Amino acid sequence: MDNRLEIYCKNLGRYIDCAGGDTLFSIAERLGDELGFTPICAHVNNRNQALSYKLYNPKQVEFLPITSPSGTRVYIRSLCMILYRAVVNVCPSAKIRIEHSISGGHYCRLIGKEISTEIIDALRAEMRRIIDANLPLVREERLTSEVIEIFKSQGLDDKVALLETTRELYTTYYKLDGICDSYYGPLAPSTGYMSVFDIRPYKEGLLLLAFKPTDPLAVPTPVTQEKMYKAFTDYLAFDRIIGVSNVGGLNKVVEDRKAPQLIYLAEALHEKAISRISDEITRRYREGGARIVLISGPSSSGKTTTTKRLGVQLMTNLLNPQLISLDNYFINREFTPRDESGDYDYESLYALDLEQFNADLNAILRGEEVELPSYNFELGKRQYRGDRIRLDEGSILLIEGIHGLNPELTAHIAEEMKFRIYVSALTTVSIDDHNWIPSTDNRLLRRIIRDAKYRGTPPEETIRRWASVRRGEEKWIFPYQENADAMFNSSLLFELGVMKDQGEELLRRVPNDVAEYAEAYRLRKFLSYFQSIPSHSVPSTSVIREFLGGSSFKY
Repeated sequence: MDNRLEIYCKNLGRYIDCAGGDTLFSIAERLGDELGFTPICAHVNNRNQALSYKLYNPKQVEFLPITSPSGTRVYIRSLCMILYRAVVNVCPSAKIRIEHSISGGHYCRLIGKEISTEIIDALRAEMRRIIDANLPLVREERLTSEVIEIFKSQGLDDKVALLETTRELYTTYYKLDGICDSYYGPLAPSTGYMSVFDIRPYKEGLLLLAFKPTDPLAVPTPVTQEKMYKAFTDYLAFDRIIGVSNVGGLNKVVEDRKAPQLIYLAEALHEKAISRISDEITRRYREGGARIVLISGPSSSGKTTTTKRLGVQLMTNLLNPQLISLDNYFINREFTPRDESGDYDYESLYALDLEQFNADLNAILRGEEVELPSYNFELGKRQYRGDRIRLDEGSILLIEGIHGLNPELTAHIAEEMKFRIYVSALTTVSIDDHNWIPSTDNRLLRRIIRDAKYRGTPPEETIRRWASVRRGEEKWIFPYQENADAMFNSSLLFELGVMKDQGEELLRRVPNDVAEYAEAYRLRKFLSYFQSIPSHSVPSTSVIREFLGGSSFKY
């Protein structure tokens, strides 16, 4: 029987003959230098697949390098499994927990073993040995009940809890040199692909570093993020106290019908944090400073709701908050700068009318009444609708926008008059101890839901724009986050469970013949781990209501 078939290679723009059962790896080897790079994974019909994937039917295939978003995720996941294997070899009584990205790498805690220079050196050397040996990362799929027993034998209780609450019949996992692990995406074919890496001591744990985004042959230099680290640490401590650090624990809360109590606790933590920031602003105000509060943060971090809730708290401190949104100072659309892709670059500082903003701000600080602009996003034009503002005795100005922490925005305002707040959704719940949840995924899901609900934007368009948004954040927002006087973590332990139903429904709308389907499919897979949490217990003042709908605030 003839088992020949054709696949369409998107990289080369032509069909390729292969045999039924050929792996992506064997096809890539056969193509050799034609691809111009060594692939680490591939999109098959716009779904990310490991190179061990076998082809039995005609498919569209796009091979991906490590520098692609999907390829980078494969590289880092594979590096994490190598670290896990090294920990088992060097410190068999310890456990590794990979918690979040920070300082250009991924922060990990070694549980059951004190970090020392000797331990770091031994782990680095063992990782290098495993990589140089080019050991296979073998993909397996078995009954979930059997995989649970495998993970129990390795002491991976977090993975056991996850599998017991997701209730899938079969589970995919990987084997490396006698140990097993699971990840919510494919791994590289073998350890030799991850030749560029480092681990360094970092606070109470260690920092796992992959390659530099701008140079895949170099390791990035860690950047100092003291305030960001503290924001993460404070919330992780809260997670541990209430016993919900991983999705398995969160799902168990849902199964036990205790989700409303978790919602109340998480919302109380938010309220307490905002109250503390309000008290500090009030103290600074009464000492003669802090006339302007600048609230910044990346896209879909919840800046607007945080600003409104802060305003309520300031009123309880007998101050009169006056709100200004930087979005209303966008220049007319035809004059907006464009990014590398030719799209309007709304993340650029120069998408704002800085001259008019500073003129208005200085007039307000002189005690004058000023008519504020309003930006019509449908028309792409600034309008004036009679909204006026004047600072009276006891008034304080709240300015919300992504550039609030950029010194150039308020360069002519005395430093003692400013209080800066950085807002971000620093996700602290993990899928399991080896699979963290990137904060950017949390924010993207928020934005997909919000854009569809309030702006009529289809999810594939939001996904398509996200890369440009992220480039803008890297350039215009993240470099200034440590300038903040206070950081507010707007993430909520329960929110991914609450967003699950709306998120999955929107992601299913993305056509599978567009490039954005790969990201939509990945996000659906990610959401599949969560049990759905009804939103009726979420208060109308919650940050998440800014995206889900049902907020008592006017936006």
